[in-house]
Amino acid sequence: MTLTVSQDYDIRIAALDENHLQWLVSRRYAGWVVIVDEETEKHCWPRLEPLLRPAGTPITLVRVPAGERHKTLSTCENIWQEMFRAGVGRRWCCLNLGGGVIGDMGGFAAATFKRGIDFVQLPTTLLSQVDASVGGKLGIDYHEVKNSIGVFANPQAVWIDPAFLETLPPRELRSGYAEVIKHALIADAGQWEELRGITELSTVSWEALIAHSVNIKREIVEEDPHERGLRKALNFGHTIGHAVESYLLAGDHRLLHGEAVAVGMITESFISHRQQSLSGEDLEAITGYCLEVYGHQPLPEAGFPAMLDLMRQDKKNEGTEINFTLLDRPGQAVVNATATPEIILESLRYYNSLG
Repeated sequence: MTLTVSQDYDIRIAALDENHLQWLVSRRYAGWVVIVDEETEKHCWPRLEPLLRPAGTPITLVRVPAGERHKTLSTCENIWQEMFRAGVGRRWCCLNLGGGVIGDMGGFAAATFKRGIDFVQLPTTLLSQVDASVGGKLGIDYHEVKNSIGVFANPQAVWIDPAFLETLPPRELRSGYAEVIKHALIADAGQWEELRGITELSTVSWEALIAHSVNIKREIVEEDPHERGLRKALNFGHTIGHAVESYLLAGDHRLLHGEAVAVGMITESFISHRQQSLSGEDLEAITGYCLEVYGHQPLPEAGFPAMLDLMRQDKKNEGTEINFTLLDRPGQAVVNATATPEIILESLRYYNSLG
């Protein structure tokens, strides 16, 4: 299956094959940079390398450490240094083989190296396949604030091979599934009802679910490529989720991105119930399903003020108010909503009370 984003680039959902190589060769790049971490070098590069080598195009493999804590300027500097050492020029292409961290950071490194070289996203996690690789938002974390340094730049292509999901541990698969839930809650009430029937992710047929979720994001991104309005709907669950994730990164009890977004969807649904027209029944359904999939992760109440400070630094804010995407009902998002610190703290306490 191939989806086109505003005629700028194609998203291909299919097993990697000769068609992908032919596309790369037809672009006549001087060389290819492949960015991997230790996990994707071990599990995914052996699937891609035999496809690329027969072309005879020079390949530079750049290794970065895995994990959100390494999505930093210093890691980008290491990528740029490796590119300089390899003699990478403007006619090279960067292939980002990994999850959301590699897609965000590798794309950012490519988009800024020598004022920009082409790049292709090859997302290997469910999280990156349904969300992070689509839409052209690239960036790194800075001073513990997620994605606070970045650019908008589109890839030349996005290649989604569902077979890569077979390499994921169950926890990583669950993490990515949070973005599937989010897309349904903001844009497709019928899909939300179908998802509620999924209780075991190991039995899911992923290709159709990925395509549906990617198409939701594609339609939103096409209408609002630079996040002026509608695209902010994609931030549902992320204002509080990012703050929780960033706060816990400094400690021993870290949450994966999707796990933190699940916390965010519960707490922001609570705010939606208090401030918008989200019914108590829908709040209960969202809370119950997120807890069923992700369990309960108690949050340290002593850290709530620090989490609030992180929310105040969110790039979506205007002025001193904390910006949210909330729900009127499943399938109907409300962008540019705000909430007081008091109700945000109340939502965090609501979440803790569920354990």
